[in-house]
Amino acid sequence: MSDEKIVAFPPDVQKGAPKGGKCPICKKPSAQDYKPFCSKRCADIDLGKWLGEGYRLPSEEVPGYDDDFPDE
Repeated sequence: MSDEKIVAFPPDVQKGAPKGGKCPICKKPSAQDYKPFCSKRCADIDLGKWLGEGYRLPSEEVPGYDDDFPDE
């Protein structure tokens, strides 16, 4: 038998490099522990945007919509 190694994965994957994907906050490569983010900091920034209603879909208010419901 020869002394050649059989490589199942590309060398960069064997070294622990992240498999694709970039952090949606800072665009650095994502970290396994915080996927899809690169760090706890970026994960917390994203959570803050959710809690602060930073992620909203634009909509048009329908005039008189609230008038159809009685006040409680």
